[in-house]
Amino acid sequence: MNTVVKKIADIEETAEAIVEHAQAQKSEIEKKIQNQRDRFDAAIEDETRKQLERIRRDAQEKMERILSEQREKNRTAIDDLKKEFDENHTAYAREILAHIAEV
Repeated sequence: MNTVVKKIADIEETAEAIVEHAQAQKSEIEKKIQNQRDRFDAAIEDETRKQLERIRRDAQEKMERILSEQREKNRTAIDDLKKEFDENHTAYAREILAHIAEV
């Protein structure tokens, strides 16, 4: 009977050792998985930040290009208006005076 009890005690000790070993492995695996998640999250965050920076930079460049084109168009329109005024201001003044005189 003593031998049976001893065998059962040995089996129980072995089972406890197996469970403890499994718990330790589980803990290590959880740490590894968490480290992998953390690295993945950091990589995704870094890639997202880079893409956002690239999008902002491209948008800024496009906006500057559009503004530059618009400034040039405005400058050209203003120069054309000034040239027309310089060439025709006497005629405009005469027309204004003629309309005033008619009223």
